[in-house]
Amino acid sequence: MTTPAPALYVEVDGHPATEADLRIPAFFNYGHFTAMQIRDGKVRGLALHLARLDGASRELFELALDGEHVRGLIRHALGGAGVRDASARVHGFLPPGDTESTLMVTVRPPARMSAEPKSLMSVPYARVVPHIKRPGEFGQTYYGLLAGRSGFDEALLTAPGGVVTEGAITNIGFWDGTSVVWPQAPALIGITMALLESGLAGAGRPSVRRPVTLDGLGSYRAAFLTNSQGIAPVRRIDDTEFAVDEELMGRLAQVYEGTAWDTV
Repeated sequence: MTTPAPALYVEVDGHPATEADLRIPAFFNYGHFTAMQIRDGKVRGLALHLARLDGASRELFELALDGEHVRGLIRHALGGAGVRDASARVHGFLPPGDTESTLMVTVRPPARMSAEPKSLMSVPYARVVPHIKRPGEFGQTYYGLLAGRSGFDEALLTAPGGVVTEGAITNIGFWDGTSVVWPQAPALIGITMALLESGLAGAGRPSVRRPVTLDGLGSYRAAFLTNSQGIAPVRRIDDTEFAVDEELMGRLAQVYEGTAWDTV
């Protein structure tokens, strides 16, 4: 039996966060992060998480980020929180005047996406520099909350012309009866999405990327969402209804659950 994770435990550069440490994300949140689910000290797609952090650090700060150093910080934070199962995030910041990035690891209780079919409200918003996962995204938060107040589970971000890009905190995939289709549009490639793409190809069922628009949603038989917490079917987008394809969801779950866990 594992010790429950604290509601929130935070370390900065390997030590429990101080008030001064927390001023960095509070007043200078230009940075990047990755979010992961850890079970028994292991995570799916660890190499992808580390590559995401390194790539973002190089692009934002022109600084490489050593993966072994990051792993050590995650392990230390798990030890500090006294847990082996958790929802964890690794944030990178470069405070003004500093020459080395500051790394913050947060530890919360583990989470899993509910398998209940989701409803999405399309909104006219697409993130700038969408390939970088970063904190403080006002538009995503605004539209996500607006969707919730309107009775939906998630916001579906769209570019001009009704081009589907991604969910506010998810990736979206579609099923045309033959292939899994990912929207071909500027968006963050989530770790779960990347693992499914690779896993489906390895199982002889390669997915495809092509443009998806709101006025073309009726051509798809099913849809689903992914993020670090898992996978869930979509039951409707605005007024377009989707059936839950149990065979598809079972296949996606099989691929995802079959992904190896990597020791942090």
